[in-house]
Amino acid sequence: MNEQLEQLKSKYKNTPLPDELDFVVKKAIKQSKKRHVGWLKNLVGVGAAAIILVTGINASPAFAKALSDVPLVGSLVKVLTFTELKVDEGTAKANIKVPAITNMENKTLEAALNTKYLEESEKLYSDFIAEMKELKKNGGGHTGVDSGYEVKTDNDQILAIGRYVVNTVGSSSTTFKYDTIDKKNQLLITLPSLFKEDSYIRLISENIKEQMRHQMKADPDKTYWVDDKLNFESFESIAKDQSFYINNDGKLVISFDKYEVAPGYMGVVEFIIPTNVIADELVSNVYIN
Repeated sequence: MNEQLEQLKSKYKNTPLPDELDFVVKKAIKQSKKRHVGWLKNLVGVGAAAIILVTGINASPAFAKALSDVPLVGSLVKVLTFTELKVDEGTAKANIKVPAITNMENKTLEAALNTKYLEESEKLYSDFIAEMKELKKNGGGHTGVDSGYEVKTDNDQILAIGRYVVNTVGSSSTTFKYDTIDKKNQLLITLPSLFKEDSYIRLISENIKEQMRHQMKADPDKTYWVDDKLNFESFESIAKDQSFYINNDGKLVISFDKYEVAPGYMGVVEFIIPTNVIADELVSNVYIN
């Protein structure tokens, strides 16, 4: 299984950098008025090009805004399961599904994302094997990991993939990581790239607090760590790069891992942010409406 992962990873890493990026990226870079063109000439390799693409849209609102003026690019971008790694030795169980994105015109971004997914899965598998060996050496014990992916959004514009990991060493923990891809313009969307300035952090955080209070008032079985001055984990603000995706209704969804803002029984929690709360801070309404 490890050999299979290594073979595909090698294939992605050896993907040659195109002589020219597609017209979408070139136009956006030009209009961003940044030094990305100069950087690109000085960098080689798939990884370097991917950094340019991700950094560009992340760092410059002008870069993101330029995308709204670019002609639509048809795409059949999809996600499939490349391979599944399974281990079942009674008290030690692992099930790791490795996603792969296919049919992107931007092969640089496709390769960068798929390499990331492979490396994440390979590390999960290696860590599990090491933990299993350690437990056996010390007389036994339970351990497990379950990892896979969910396609949260798949429409003409957006592909949003959520990769989850459930660890069952001691008490279970669950984490989610998302990639939100503009299928038409072949770019990875980041949370900062959606907004003009950092003020979105405060606006979204305050709205989430309001939603938490409302939910707890309406349902006594729900608990969030908010307005609790005695709890050092009381929620105050989202991170600048908080986990997120854009749903099929064109709404921004903010996600928190298990134990991040609430007790474990609440699991992974999500909050749909009303567009009117953030409308004035959006770079454009291409993605969020």
